[in-house]
Amino acid sequence: MIIFPDSLKASMDLIQTYTDQNSPEDQTQNPNSTSSSPEASPPRLLAGKSAAPKVDDTMLALTVAQAHQVQSRPIDPTQHAVAFNPTYDQLWAPIYGPAHPYAKDGIAQGMRNHKLGFVEDAHIESFVFDEQYNTFHKYGYAADPSGSAGYNYVGDLDALQQNDAISVYSIPQHEQKKRKIEKKKEIAEDKEPVDVVDNAELDNPASETWLMKNRKSPWAGKKEGLQTELTEEQKKYAEEYAKKKGEERERGGEKAEAVPDKSTFHGKEEKDYQGRSWIAPPKDAKATNDHCYIPKRLVHTWSGHTKGVSAIRFFPKHGHLILSAGMDTKVKIWDVFNSGKCMRTYMGHSKAVRDIWFCNDGSKFLTAGYDKHIKYWDTETGQVISSFSTGKIPYVVRLNPDEDKQHVLLAGMSDKKIVQWDMNSGQITQEYDQHLGAVNTITFVDNNRRFVTSSDDKSLRVWEFGIPVVIKYISEPHMHSMPSIALHPSTNYLAAQSLDNQILIYSTRERFQLNKKKRFAGHIAAGYACQVNFSPDGRFVMSGDGEGKCWFWDWKTCRVFRTLKCHEGVCIGCEWHPLEQSKVATCGWDGLIKYW
Repeated sequence: MIIFPDSLKASMDLIQTYTDQNSPEDQTQNPNSTSSSPEASPPRLLAGKSAAPKVDDTMLALTVAQAHQVQSRPIDPTQHAVAFNPTYDQLWAPIYGPAHPYAKDGIAQGMRNHKLGFVEDAHIESFVFDEQYNTFHKYGYAADPSGSAGYNYVGDLDALQQNDAISVYSIPQHEQKKRKIEKKKEIAEDKEPVDVVDNAELDNPASETWLMKNRKSPWAGKKEGLQTELTEEQKKYAEEYAKKKGEERERGGEKAEAVPDKSTFHGKEEKDYQGRSWIAPPKDAKATNDHCYIPKRLVHTWSGHTKGVSAIRFFPKHGHLILSAGMDTKVKIWDVFNSGKCMRTYMGHSKAVRDIWFCNDGSKFLTAGYDKHIKYWDTETGQVISSFSTGKIPYVVRLNPDEDKQHVLLAGMSDKKIVQWDMNSGQITQEYDQHLGAVNTITFVDNNRRFVTSSDDKSLRVWEFGIPVVIKYISEPHMHSMPSIALHPSTNYLAAQSLDNQILIYSTRERFQLNKKKRFAGHIAAGYACQVNFSPDGRFVMSGDGEGKCWFWDWKTCRVFRTLKCHEGVCIGCEWHPLEQSKVATCGWDGLIKYW
C-alpha cells in the first residue's frame, strides 16, 4: 500500500476539480453536477480574456473561395496577365466559343494555349499584304492591320468612299470595259491597211514588212540596221582577245604569271675548309635524352619575312636547319645551331607559299604556292629540279616516305582531287577523286601502305596507296573540317585539329575509330588551319591558336600543361625539335619564327 503526503494529495485533487469544471462534455451531459472533492476551487464569475485581437475572417473566406473558383475555370485567352500559377489542365483546356473556319474539330487551333504561352494569329498572307500595300500607295487607304480587314480602314477616308473601297486587285466592271476598248483601239491602229505587199519583202527577214507581219509581242519593236561590218575598235579588241587565248593554250592552262626561279645564298661560304656542304648536319648532333620537356622561355627570333609565315619544317632527323614558307612568295632556310641567320632564300613563286615538305635526307624539298605551281628544289644549290601544275591551287604536298618511293609526289588540290605524280617522268600516274571539297591534309599510316586525307567536306577518307578507291569513309553530323593532322610517334594514333576548337584522336588500326576518351580543348582555332604536333617521345600534344598562343597538353591526362604567348595574331605553325627535346619552334602571321 502506497501512502502519499498530504500536500501531493491536495494538488492532485485540485487538478481533477479544475478539469471537471472546464470539460465541455461534462457540462453538456450534466450541467447540475458539482465537484466530488470538498476542497475544490469556487466556480469562476468572470469570463476569460485572450490577448489576440479579434479578426473578421469573412472577407478572407470570400477571397479564398473566389481564388479557388478562378483556379478551377479555364484561362481567358484575351487577358494579357495571369495572376496565379495555372495548372497543366488549365493551360491545355480548349477554348469554347465560335468555331475557327479552318479547324476540323470545332476548336480554334490558333486559339489553343501553348506550353510556352498563348498563341495568337499574327500571320498575313503575302498576297493580302501586297494587295493592301499597293492599294495604299495608289488610292491612299488600306485595311487596318490591327482590326478586321473587312470593316476598319486607315488612310484617306474620302478616297475610300469615292472608290467604293476597291483594291488594286478588284477592278470595277466599267474600268475593265474601258481597258478592253482602249486595247482594241491600239490593235486597230497597229493594223494599218497595206496597199501593195511585195512578196520579196514579205519573204526577207531584214525587211520592215516581214517584221510587221511576224511581230509576236508589243516589245518586238522596229528593226534597226543590221550590222554587217565590225568597227575598228571592235576589230582591235577581237585580235587582242584571240592572241591572249592562243598564249593561254600554248602555256597549257598555266594562267599565273611566270616568275624566274632564283636563289640567294646569305652565308659566308657554301663549303667549309674540309669541303663539307653548308647543309651537312653537325657530327656531334644527337639526342641528349629520351625525355621531352615543355619549353619555358624564348631563345631566338628569326625575322626575315615581310609578311606572315604559313609553315615551318625542321631539317629531317637533325634539325640544324629550319625551312619556312612565307606569304611574301619566298621560302627561306635558317641556321638553328650556330649563327642563327638566314642561310638561303628561294624565290620562284608569284604568290604566297602554302606548304613545304622535305625529302627524307633533306637534300631536296617541295613547295606549293597559290600561283598553282608545285616546285621541287635542291636545298643546297637553290635550283628548281622540276615544276608541276594542274591549273588548280595545291593545298598540301607530300612525298611517299618510303626510301624507294621518294620520287612519288602527292598533292591535295583545291578541285577536290589528290593528284599523284612520278617526278622522274613528270607524268600524273594516279588521281584520287572522291572528296566533295578542297583537300587539306595527307598523312601516311600503316607503314606507308595507306594514307588518310581530310577535306573541307568535313570528312576523313582512308586510301590504299596507288588505288583510287576509298577503303574507309568517316563522316558524322557533329564533325567539323580538319585542316591539320599529325601522326603520333607510336604511329597508332592521329591527332586532328577540328575547327570546333578541339583536337580529336583517331586510331590508325583497321577501323580508324574516334577515341572518345582523348580530347584536347581550351585553345581557339576556329577558322584557322593551326598546325597540331607531338613531342618526339609522344608525351605531349602541341598546337597554335588564333590568339597567338602555343598550347601544350599532357597526352595521358588530356590536361593543359602550359600555354606560351608566342605571336601577335595567329600562331599558325609549331614544330618540336627532333633532337633537342625541350626546344620548340613556332611561326605566325606576324612574320616571325620563334625558337623556345
